[in-house]
Amino acid sequence: MAKLLVLTLLSVAVSLFIGHKSSYNTRFGVSHEVTPVDLPNCNYIKGVEEGAEDLEILPNGLVFLSTGLKYPGIKSFAPDNPGKILLMDLNEENPTVSELPIKGSKLDSVNPHGISTFIDKDDTVYLLVVNHPNFKSTVELFKFQEKEKSLLHLKTIRHKLLPSVNDIVAVGPEQFYATNDHYFSDLYLRSWELYLGLAWSYVVFYSPDEVRVVAEGFDFANGISISPDGKYVYMAEWLAHKIHVYEKHANWTLTPLKSLHFDVLVDNLSVDPVTGDLWVGSQPNGEKLLSYDAENPPGSEVLRIQNILTEEPKVTVVYAENGPILQGNTVASVYKGKLLMGTVFHKALYCEL
Repeated sequence: MAKLLVLTLLSVAVSLFIGHKSSYNTRFGVSHEVTPVDLPNCNYIKGVEEGAEDLEILPNGLVFLSTGLKYPGIKSFAPDNPGKILLMDLNEENPTVSELPIKGSKLDSVNPHGISTFIDKDDTVYLLVVNHPNFKSTVELFKFQEKEKSLLHLKTIRHKLLPSVNDIVAVGPEQFYATNDHYFSDLYLRSWELYLGLAWSYVVFYSPDEVRVVAEGFDFANGISISPDGKYVYMAEWLAHKIHVYEKHANWTLTPLKSLHFDVLVDNLSVDPVTGDLWVGSQPNGEKLLSYDAENPPGSEVLRIQNILTEEPKVTVVYAENGPILQGNTVASVYKGKLLMGTVFHKALYCEL
């Protein structure tokens, strides 16, 4: 009888392990095969050697790039180098990048992740940056000084509901929606949360007057963006391979409208201000991103979603490759027929569409 009980418990344990392994492989896209899609006239962006995890394009063609992210479990080719915010001008014939110096109050550490801009009524440009000093989470508020080509640091934002911020979308100079990709801030607990597939991550609305959770129950909440008219919020759930669409209300609450499912791990979201199309950076295989092998690097896929609010959105794979050129794409954005693509730790591409 005792042997039968042991055998039964062992069988249950093996079944649970096999089931979890299958779920893990599905979540991380382990078996996904990339069908290459090339673009003509692509070049690396000179000066980006340590990734550009996120980027923001202003209406005048200036681009902010968040570079040099150090993130637990993710490869870094320059672990001792500080992160930087770079500036690029797409109006130039052969655009290059330059580092934006930070003025005002000093930051202890610059480890930038997601970024977002807000242009006020007086044309003041505010840049909000997710920062990870010592692997904690803050949001840094800057004023862009275009003539001086510098960033004036105005404020550091911390809050208990912002423990593991991944991305933000600004809806005011100090107001934003933010995704927390983990529930826990402790690195050990985060690793178990990720491995077990605990869908505990969430979205927060932040303002100086109130902070609250507006959506929750996600398996790694990732990129977030907003429609050109400000009526809808889009959010990428990385390990569920989904993009969620929400209606935004005057009191900042969100009502879920629909979800789109993909066969890749969707990351940062950029909205074309002219067409409203969604441009999505993604990774075909998340396991390759977490377990880096230079001989078998993570690939990249860029998606374009047209008419996302209709019953039949059109999804196009605009760019896809297995990793020799662009490893672990995280963001894609367009400006006047030009496509910019960034990565978490590799390079960045600039292509003509």
